[in-house]
Amino acid sequence: MKNLSRRKFIFTTTTAAAASILAHGCSSGNTASTGGETPSAAPAANVSTVANAPKVETTKAKLGFIALTDSAPLIIAKEKGFFAKYGMTDVEVIKQKSWPVTRDNLKIGSSGGGIDGAHILSPMPYLMTINDKVPMYLLARLNTNGQAISVANKFKDLNVNLESKALKEAASLAKANKKSLKFGVTFPGGTHDLWMRYWLAAGGINPDQDVVLEPVPPPQMVANIKVGTIDSFCVGEPWNAQLVNQKLGYSALVTGELWKDHPEKAFTMRKDWVDKNPNATQALLMAILEAQQWCDRPENKEEMCKICSGRKYFNVAATDILERSKGNIDFGDGRTQQNFSHPMKFWANNASYPYKSHDTWFLTEEIRWGYLPKDTKVQEIVNQVNKEDLWKQAAKAIGVADSEIPKSSSRGIETFFDGVKFDPEKPEEYLQSLKIKKV
Repeated sequence: MKNLSRRKFIFTTTTAAAASILAHGCSSGNTASTGGETPSAAPAANVSTVANAPKVETTKAKLGFIALTDSAPLIIAKEKGFFAKYGMTDVEVIKQKSWPVTRDNLKIGSSGGGIDGAHILSPMPYLMTINDKVPMYLLARLNTNGQAISVANKFKDLNVNLESKALKEAASLAKANKKSLKFGVTFPGGTHDLWMRYWLAAGGINPDQDVVLEPVPPPQMVANIKVGTIDSFCVGEPWNAQLVNQKLGYSALVTGELWKDHPEKAFTMRKDWVDKNPNATQALLMAILEAQQWCDRPENKEEMCKICSGRKYFNVAATDILERSKGNIDFGDGRTQQNFSHPMKFWANNASYPYKSHDTWFLTEEIRWGYLPKDTKVQEIVNQVNKEDLWKQAAKAIGVADSEIPKSSSRGIETFFDGVKFDPEKPEEYLQSLKIKKV
């Protein structure tokens, strides 16, 4: 695990990779201090503050995002004027180069040239609070579903899909020849790392012994497949769709198949910023929740994708984003799915609500793979970081019906694709039942 966490991100320098990044990836112009790009444009014209806007302590906030479709609520809240509507007229939405850059900018905060909050992998606020000693708050879930595990075309003959066991022999053969299969993940201990690990382990493949997991920034996944630096990756959209569109590989699965309506990204902020600016925090949450509602409406999908695809945000073709956003999936190996039942959701089925039970699963998996010690006080840290009470306050302030606000912190027992169940009341039993683990 230490080797994985120290491993440097892959930045391919071959001509082919560079061409791919220039043609399809994220641009990387920026300010030196934040590792992010020029903040987004001014909010939508003619937006006036509404009567129920909180009396904010500050109108300014710097929020980071990675070029992934699930960052859309932050981008839309800026571009459609929702931040301005609730009094946050000077919000900057700043592109980050990678998850480690996002983490580091959160650690220094805007006062040090970094950022105050971010679109984030759900486990990261916990890892930052525990390992980096930078207290964070998780304020909302930004989405459920919407990720995928994709593989290079060379594996098509193996018919790799929801079951990873077809790769077991290939992994053994590669290892015997001292050429281990390499699987790209976006951040050690992040959601994509956990989905990849779960999928491999379910097929009898030990992710720490049988293959190599390589951290790669999301916008560089496709380029690394193209030059053969990695054989597979787990990432959010639009990068899986782009891989298919470039005919470089296919999606073995989309993660809604792995775990129905699984939690994915979150909105996080530094604890000190929230504690100092409670009304501004509520205003940000009100804007983001309203943006999530907007993003989930079918009639807004095309506009959402057009906005997000722009140069200052994703810098990709809108066609790389649109169809999977609608739930129409071309896996790239002949399989297609129209109106998939578990597409990326921003609001539907309580997608925005930060269930504590989901964070309990994330921390249990961090223990499983050695990212956190076995004696981690899971419930204590979840109660410290997860601020579902602030979510409820913001939801009520924008008129969300009581019937749409969960009454419980738990979504109950979760069932994964392989039949394994997770009872948030009994995480130790779940951990003990798993055959492949580090703990």
